[in-house]
Amino acid sequence: MAMGIDNEGFSDALVILGAAGFVIPAFARFRISPVIGFILVGLLVGPAGLGALVGQAPWLYYVTISDPHAIEPFAEFGIILLLFSIGLELSFKRLWTMRGQVFGIGAFELLGSAALIGIALHFIGQEWSGAAGLGLALALSSTALVLPLVGTTSAVGRGAFAMLLFEDLALVPIIFALGAMAPTASDAGWQGIAGVAMRGLATVVVMYLGGRIVLPRLFAQAARTKSPELFLAASLLVVIVASVATTAAGLSPIVGALLAGLLIAETDYHSEVEVMTAPFKGLALGVFLITVGMSLDLRLIVANWPALLLAVSGVVAAKAIVTFLLLRVAQTRRGTAAEIGLLMGSPSETTLIVLATAAQAQLILPSTAAFWQTVTAIGLTITPLLAQAGRLVSRRIETRSGADEDGFEADEARTVVIGFGRVGRMVADMLTVHAQPYIAVEADIDAVEDAKAAGYPVMFGDIARGDLVERLDLMAARALILTMDDPVLTVRITRRVRALAPDLTIVARARDTHHAAELYKAGATDAVPETLESSLQLSEAVLVDLGIAMGPVIASIHEKRDELRQSIRRDAAMEREPRIRRLRRTGEASATRTDPAQI
Repeated sequence: MAMGIDNEGFSDALVILGAAGFVIPAFARFRISPVIGFILVGLLVGPAGLGALVGQAPWLYYVTISDPHAIEPFAEFGIILLLFSIGLELSFKRLWTMRGQVFGIGAFELLGSAALIGIALHFIGQEWSGAAGLGLALALSSTALVLPLVGTTSAVGRGAFAMLLFEDLALVPIIFALGAMAPTASDAGWQGIAGVAMRGLATVVVMYLGGRIVLPRLFAQAARTKSPELFLAASLLVVIVASVATTAAGLSPIVGALLAGLLIAETDYHSEVEVMTAPFKGLALGVFLITVGMSLDLRLIVANWPALLLAVSGVVAAKAIVTFLLLRVAQTRRGTAAEIGLLMGSPSETTLIVLATAAQAQLILPSTAAFWQTVTAIGLTITPLLAQAGRLVSRRIETRSGADEDGFEADEARTVVIGFGRVGRMVADMLTVHAQPYIAVEADIDAVEDAKAAGYPVMFGDIARGDLVERLDLMAARALILTMDDPVLTVRITRRVRALAPDLTIVARARDTHHAAELYKAGATDAVPETLESSLQLSEAVLVDLGIAMGPVIASIHEKRDELRQSIRRDAAMEREPRIRRLRRTGEASATRTDPAQI
């Protein structure tokens, strides 16, 4: 029987797909995290939003979600795919090197935050058992939101991932512990925790040994068929089987998904698997975020906003302080520790599970659980804002500590390199080979620390800030080299620096010939298109491989490069000249007008 549009599942699916099609491009256009967009959509189409008006306006049925609980399994699957993709980016070797952070800082962060929150709740009237349950629930942080915001490769991402991984491993023991704390519980609860630990360890070992043998053969057979569908099916099968195995052993399914990703990361097929599963992960994660938005009730929030504001602020502050202090004890930079602390401040989607367990075990009242569920939903909503606040605080701390002034002397004539990624580091190496002094400026504090550790003279600073251009005193510099991979910012900085230093040599990285022409119009001395250089290098390699002598090849490459650069300069001048003439004509015409609004 055909499924009509009046079917609830079909209607809800259309709403979700429509939200994804709108939120992702619209929020990306304004450089706002789609996380906020999906949560706002959930708030709008959920039972506390437009869904409450379906009785008065039946047509709203087609743009709202009828059964919020029906889409929760898809949201959980999104979290599983997220942990799977994180596993693909890691390796067992890297995970082993992080064991101290995971079981050291991660354990202390969870227990320390739980203790601080629990003690505070006890002093405002909560029983010790209930305070302990609430403390453990609220001490958890959201893996599904935090890691997409910061990744796992930066210093902030590595620190957050270590703590989040321990929380994911501790989830099931926490649930067993709360059951053991119930008034009617016996010693069987604590025995259950030990049993889960043993079964979980055995399952992980079997999956590791079996995966090393089975997975390469499985994906090799899928690859030989040259069928993308079969390859995708094999990938999803591995995720599902691993999640079911760890669930059967008493662990969280996300632990199995992470382990599956780690096992595939050890094979030659991890890149293809990552590409295949990325769209499903993004869509399923969007579904999860929509469920978070649907759990918010604006009327309830407005009616209880003082208590909710105090609760959210208290939880975020307690977790941020504990995390910051632990990371500082572990010799983490102040800025990085502050950013991780704020990022980990909000509760987690797994907090809702622990709250339900505590209520079922009669450790807290149902009304108390409902209040803290609202706090959790608000905390999840503001997680992207906390991430932005963390970056701002980190930058402010590093700036005040003098990290952006190290090694720079305004009165010393140096080449200034803006951006110290792959291209900037190569330029610096060549300047060093030819004994040319330079100073590099980079906005990523982690990249600055890595470069300093390698002996490069790099200072922390964001060139997009207006005051940094003046503080660099480019009038005294020998040259300015712009290597950022941001075409708009590169043109803007070139134009501004040219106005400040008319005689300064400015060499800028360009994406293509069109971007190079824009840079020439902005005042660049030289603009180097990446596409042009790659084609010239390819031509050089082909000619040498064909047996042509290196000398004539290099000479012809230089001639071709100069010819193309002159062509780009001429095109830029031709585009600029008519514009100047138009501006002059416009100015002459406007001088005859008397209407101030038209001048």
